[in-house]
Amino acid sequence: MAKRRNRGDGSLHLRKDGRWEGRYVVGYDDKGLPVTKNVLAKTRSECAAKLAQLRDTLKEPAPNQPKPGILLADWLDLWYQGYKKSNLRPNTQMSYERRIYQHIIPALGQIHLDKLTTADIQEFYVSLKKGGRLIRTELYGEGLSDQTVRGIHTTLHAALDKAVEENLIFRNPSDGFQLPSAKPREMKVLTPEEIQRLLIQAREDGCYELLLLELATGLRRGEICALQWEDLNLKTGALQVKRQVHRVRGELVVSPPKTKAGRRTVLLPAPVLRVMKEYRKAVNSRWMFPSAVKEDSPMDPAAVRKRLQTVLERADCKRLRFHDLRHTFATASLEHGMDVKTLSTIIGHVSSSTTLNIYAHVTDEMQRTAAAKIDMGIGKAAPSAEQEILPSKPAPSTFQPYKGRRRKPGTGCVSQINDHLWEGRYSPRLPNGTRLTRNVYAHSEEECEQKLVELIREMKQEIAAMKAHPKAG
Repeated sequence: MAKRRNRGDGSLHLRKDGRWEGRYVVGYDDKGLPVTKNVLAKTRSECAAKLAQLRDTLKEPAPNQPKPGILLADWLDLWYQGYKKSNLRPNTQMSYERRIYQHIIPALGQIHLDKLTTADIQEFYVSLKKGGRLIRTELYGEGLSDQTVRGIHTTLHAALDKAVEENLIFRNPSDGFQLPSAKPREMKVLTPEEIQRLLIQAREDGCYELLLLELATGLRRGEICALQWEDLNLKTGALQVKRQVHRVRGELVVSPPKTKAGRRTVLLPAPVLRVMKEYRKAVNSRWMFPSAVKEDSPMDPAAVRKRLQTVLERADCKRLRFHDLRHTFATASLEHGMDVKTLSTIIGHVSSSTTLNIYAHVTDEMQRTAAAKIDMGIGKAAPSAEQEILPSKPAPSTFQPYKGRRRKPGTGCVSQINDHLWEGRYSPRLPNGTRLTRNVYAHSEEECEQKLVELIREMKQEIAAMKAHPKAG
């Protein structure tokens, strides 16, 4: 009679093909049925040895795996550093790190992973909406936006899904939440009259070519800053988009586009190409729009944003983001008859459905216009006063650009951030040759100017002290 194996050692049996098979129970599924692993060998003794080796391997704790009762903070750190970080782009890494180390861990990190409840997470999301913002609360309020809360949930849910996969918890407590709806930001576009005023003012302020190119191509801000002259064929007008500029941990980084669709070629209209040919003669840099403060460097996207806000204000245009110039280009293209597929390729969307979702309101209006044309052609109906069959060309603008007053050197600069906040900035050069920038903020231009005068006085005293008592060595 065969010797009975000890309980927990696994089982051995002879298969019909003549080989021996050993099986070992490694766990149980949701229905309570055993989950096994097996080994095969030609002889019973060899199979028993393999089964013993498998059993010992499974009983050993896996390296770098959490122990039972692990804190959520420890699991999130292990999940991000071990599973996610190496596959993420630098900008995406920063987003994950902000969500994990600045929001989730401070609020929930000390709860054990197997003790985390749905109620804990729901309370956390509510607190984020009420007072989760850590910086710039004076600009945006104390609560985080719906989009940011959704991003935090996405990261936490993915980490907990992995914990379920690793058998650390039975279910994901973040499943089935009623999250804030993914409301897109309000889209603003410039009217034809505003576009004329914008370009007139941009010529006065020295950024005409940049804004003209943006309105003619709809490039993303990082893409237009990363353009080099080798990307533009001055004979054919073919402009290649093959890199982007973004800021990572305070440093400008140039990298390829995120998606294959981001690498594309855009043909410039003939009038725009003529402007760029003339502009090329005045630029002594490989970058199409070089930095004004750093040699052989592209323009900082943040500087482009600030420049646009100044031009918009002086041109008496509505306040909008640089990305809204992209929307202006796309909207105008659709209104003038460009098909969605072509537009999707030009602006670098992965699929036409993305373009349709974003510009659904424009395409709906195009359908109404098409229906009106058919009605006029077949039914001989006269166009109503409300129906605008084709966009009308605006009359030439009589706008006179704002010349502005030139500040004296050494007096800093003042700019308006929003309707109720002004920023003053002073950036003197230190004795060691580097620049030190400091800012002041106020709710009116007059108050900001007063604070800036005081800041300049204090910084000049500091610099004088540095020169009087230089550090040894």
